[in-house]
Amino acid sequence: MKLINWASIALAAFTVLLTIVFFTWWAMKDSVVFGSEKFDQTKWMQAAATIETECKRGDMAYDLQQHILGKGAPREAINVLLGRPSYEDAHSIEYDLGKCMHVYHGLLIYFDENNRLANSRISSH
Repeated sequence: MKLINWASIALAAFTVLLTIVFFTWWAMKDSVVFGSEKFDQTKWMQAAATIETECKRGDMAYDLQQHILGKGAPREAINVLLGRPSYEDAHSIEYDLGKCMHVYHGLLIYFDENNRLANSRISSH
């Protein structure tokens, strides 16, 4: 009976530890996966046409999202800064980041009714 109690306690502790590790990684994954390089407009534009690297723009995406793209920025200014998007509709645009960590990612930028930046996020496909 003591062995079952100890096994139950060990399993519960392992489950809690695994949950903490997973959610810590999940909360920090954008900065870890996409945050290794500062945004460089020239590299960003050149990376759009390259097939040499899989995660072609991913390294700059976190810096771009956190430090360059400010809420309320006009859509035209973002188009000038980042170039032609991979996808565009009335209220959002998306830039291809490439295949990062075995999954294709994009930088999604959402606009409000006045064509001002409302939100941005890194999405996986």
